[in-house]
Amino acid sequence: MQRPLPPATADDPAAPRLSRRLGAFDGAAIIVSNVIGSGIFIVPAFVAMGVPDARGMLAVWLAGGLLAFAGAMAYAELATLKPHAGGEYVYLRDAYGPVAGFLTGWTSFVAGFSGAIAASAVGMASYLGRFLPAAADTTPLAQAALGPLTLTLSPQSVVALAAIAGFSAVHVLGLGPGRIVQNVLAVLKVLVLVAFVAFGFTIGMGSSANFAAGGAPVLASSWVLALIPVMFSYSGWNAAAYVAGEIRDPGRNVPLALGVGTVTVVVIYLLLNMLYVYALPVADLAAVEVRVVDAAAERLFGAAVAAPLAAASVVMIAASISAMVLAGPRVYYAMARDGQFFASLARVHPRFRTPAAAIVAQSAWAGLLVLTGTFDQLVTYTGFAVVLFAGVAVTAVFVLRRRAPQAPRPFRAWGYPAAPFVFAAASAMMVANAIWRDPGPSAAGLLIIAAGVPVYLFFRRRAVPRGD
Repeated sequence: MQRPLPPATADDPAAPRLSRRLGAFDGAAIIVSNVIGSGIFIVPAFVAMGVPDARGMLAVWLAGGLLAFAGAMAYAELATLKPHAGGEYVYLRDAYGPVAGFLTGWTSFVAGFSGAIAASAVGMASYLGRFLPAAADTTPLAQAALGPLTLTLSPQSVVALAAIAGFSAVHVLGLGPGRIVQNVLAVLKVLVLVAFVAFGFTIGMGSSANFAAGGAPVLASSWVLALIPVMFSYSGWNAAAYVAGEIRDPGRNVPLALGVGTVTVVVIYLLLNMLYVYALPVADLAAVEVRVVDAAAERLFGAAVAAPLAAASVVMIAASISAMVLAGPRVYYAMARDGQFFASLARVHPRFRTPAAAIVAQSAWAGLLVLTGTFDQLVTYTGFAVVLFAGVAVTAVFVLRRRAPQAPRPFRAWGYPAAPFVFAAASAMMVANAIWRDPGPSAAGLLIIAAGVPVYLFFRRRAVPRGD
């Protein structure tokens, strides 16, 4: 079998390498920051529309959490079998070949991480606008044509660009500063949400009768369909796998990070949904037209809570941006080491031991998406790809167990083979539903993914093959 030769910088024994300085807590913090975002503040209204019964709605969120945990345990086996940077890029490459690996990395760079970073940065600027109105001002300061697109610089985009550049700089400066910032933001995010839940149940103006109130009958098909947006809200449970190459004692700490991080998210999601039901009957919850968290907070505490909630939202979005800025470049770094991306992205900073070039490249692309305003479309078009590639990566557990049964596996997926099979089947169902319900955006997403094939061929032609 032939594989592309990694760049000289990656093969040179004297070249700096990524260092293993992260622990289980650091990995779990990355997961918590990456997962908990806008989904849990918006999606519960859509779930309540499909499942107009309090206990049935909570059961959907529990089922989604169990699926996410099953996926996390499968990734834990894969990450301990192949404890390298890159996440599913590595798993798909080794299980299904370099094209499959490249396409997941390509999608991550073009939209998965970069688009989500751009969208989150603009969202953070919008929330800052409550305290500094100029931060949310979209009035153009300057414009320039870029082919069919127009670059627009506004006060809002300046704030978004500053956020992206700031977090990128922090994570270029090393795992020391990066992990401190990341962990502090993750802890603040958890503390804010736990405090919101605690105060909501103790002093909030809610009603426990909302849990027992009878709702409309729920069809099994509606319950299953409601699981789809729930699983999208859980996306990011695999974030620690991207930095497996920098986690100490990966055989122990990667499974711990994936398990603890995912369980923390599931518990917080269940508590938040219980608080939403406590604040609003399911029928009212389904009719919410703003963020559910805003409607619930106003019902529980009155309008005075709006400003503190906006401030908390800034912190939570900042944590998500930081986690994505940290995780994404490890994918491009792994691709470049295989000769499947720009060779410069395989370089590790000689002092800080970070994939600095990959971080800067991601920052530049995310910034361009902010200026062109195309991030919303990219994220919408390729949203299903997150589920698609995660589902395919989980099936790599079956492939690699069959192909290399004697390979050392410090951790074996819990519930094998049933749990990973159910996860993969659920992922396939969600992807099929996305394509069926939104064929236009899904077709655009498939085209974006397919556009990676000629890019792969370009890098393959430039690479020098070698024998394994």
